[in-house]
Amino acid sequence: MIEIKNLTKVYGDKKAVDDLSLTIDAGEIYAFIGHNGAGKTTTLKSMTGILQFDEGEILFDGKSIKDAPLECKRMFAYIPDNPDLYDFMTGIQYLNFIADIFEVSQSDRQERIHKYASAFEIESNLAELISSYSHGMKQKLAVISALVHKPKYMLMDEPFVGLDPKAAHILKEYMREVCNEGGAIFFSTHVLDVAERLCDRVAIIKEGKLIKSGTMEEVKGDESLEEVFLELVDEGADVNV
Repeated sequence: MIEIKNLTKVYGDKKAVDDLSLTIDAGEIYAFIGHNGAGKTTTLKSMTGILQFDEGEILFDGKSIKDAPLECKRMFAYIPDNPDLYDFMTGIQYLNFIADIFEVSQSDRQERIHKYASAFEIESNLAELISSYSHGMKQKLAVISALVHKPKYMLMDEPFVGLDPKAAHILKEYMREVCNEGGAIFFSTHVLDVAERLCDRVAIIKEGKLIKSGTMEEVKGDESLEEVFLELVDEGADVNV
């Protein structure tokens, strides 16, 4: 279980995230949606420990990202919206680097790298420098590096950007696989039709404040997620959790 409790992050006189509370349970794929600048990336970076936050708490299986950062980071993988990979490395060097950090055995890493690189159709490119990769190939490599250590939780910021339709479909299958094994996924996206079909729960954030959350059916009712999102964001809805 991931718990976000009264999270607040302030930049100057602006609250980028304002008293946000969410719970992501085991087995859930949870979508986090909002317009540009709503606070999604700030929330995700706070969850990973990249950003220090001003108030509140973030817990992974009861452990605080503030007080036990290494224990928390062993549990999750993070894919940012623009993966900043080491261009001087080859793809395979980068994957082995990540596997070393998470102490993945040689046999396990070889099996997993083959499995994921083959599925995403970049196995033949792993000997090449990352600097030669297209944006889509870098995104695939970032996804593989996240999966190679079998994280319990995956935190992702716009993970489908740059992926071709086949790769996006494969990623969705692996996301569900993580959840079927007792993990959970929390990710931001602007691709609302994908979120509607894929996710168990959804939260909508506006100007740092949570304005709606719940199961997909609770949030959207008889409308599409896109229709609900536009209504809530345009009309400045009150909090309704």
